[in-house]
Amino acid sequence: MHTDVQSFAVAHLLRRPAAHRVGGFVVGFDPATTSPYVNYATPVPGAGPTDADVADLIAAFRTRGLLPRLEFAPDAAPAVEPALRRAGFTTEAVHEYLVCTPATLTVPGARARVQTPVTDEDYVAIDTALSEAFGGEWAPSPEGAARLRRTEEGGGAVRFVRAEDGSCAGGALCSAPAEGTAELAGVGTLPGHRGRGIAAAVTAALAETLFARGARTVWLEYSGAGSRRVYERVGFRPGGTRMYLRHEG
Repeated sequence: MHTDVQSFAVAHLLRRPAAHRVGGFVVGFDPATTSPYVNYATPVPGAGPTDADVADLIAAFRTRGLLPRLEFAPDAAPAVEPALRRAGFTTEAVHEYLVCTPATLTVPGARARVQTPVTDEDYVAIDTALSEAFGGEWAPSPEGAARLRRTEEGGGAVRFVRAEDGSCAGGALCSAPAEGTAELAGVGTLPGHRGRGIAAAVTAALAETLFARGARTVWLEYSGAGSRRVYERVGFRPGGTRMYLRHEG
């Protein structure tokens, strides 16, 4: 499972507008944003980078004025972390990921009405709501709404629950499948709408959608014990660990 998730990460970054390879790494640059959470690298499974490879990787970020940053499953490429540490990379975070299969998926009985965005206004509302749900970690923007639309139109899926006033109460997205799996991310609910089963509903709806499109598994990362319980009720189970490293030098 580690290698499946890491192979997915490679294929996913190769979809980026300015993706390219540096040594045993794939770098997914997107010229539309300088966000380090969009522009990052990942190693190919089994990579054994040299110090020169890592130096070239750092240079690829620095020449674009970007923070060198990686996301990867360390068990899929054990030689990568030591090479990055030698070059001065430090830990940003270590997250456990959970995996759902068609056999484990449990659809909530009475769930909120989940919808697929259609209009530009829908995508703007989702981008705005998720920005607020995540405490303003990123600012809502036309580019953010456009990325959500590209996800939906490019083989992935975006789902949301509409609030009484027509805005977005909560939503999430899932990438297009690659290597038999897909990443579900950005599950967020506005504070005033929490406790109503919205996160579970959109998570289950997205997993159902991707399984119908041929994905064998769907995986996600969680931010705390509360969200983990939500995902486990829907059928997600422990799968492994992903590491986030960055170079501040």
